[in-house]
Amino acid sequence: MNAYQIEVRITPRAGLLDPEGQAVQHALTSLEFQGVEDVRVGKLINLRVQAESESAALEAADAMCRRLLANPVTEDYQIALAGGG
Repeated sequence: MNAYQIEVRITPRAGLLDPEGQAVQHALTSLEFQGVEDVRVGKLINLRVQAESESAALEAADAMCRRLLANPVTEDYQIALAGGG
């Protein structure tokens, strides 16, 4: 078994309301930052996964996203290998 660093980025689905992103955009505008448009706020999750191979580690991370880490109705996710074991 090897240890793999996995990075999971979870973002609100395009076209869905992102109240947190809107609040950040409003705050930035209030602080006089110009030109900030369409702020989206998501999550970054770093995992260290023990697996037989890179593909097995990525498959495990995908299963974690589908079952717990991401809401499939409102969120999209991307999984990337951050470093090998």
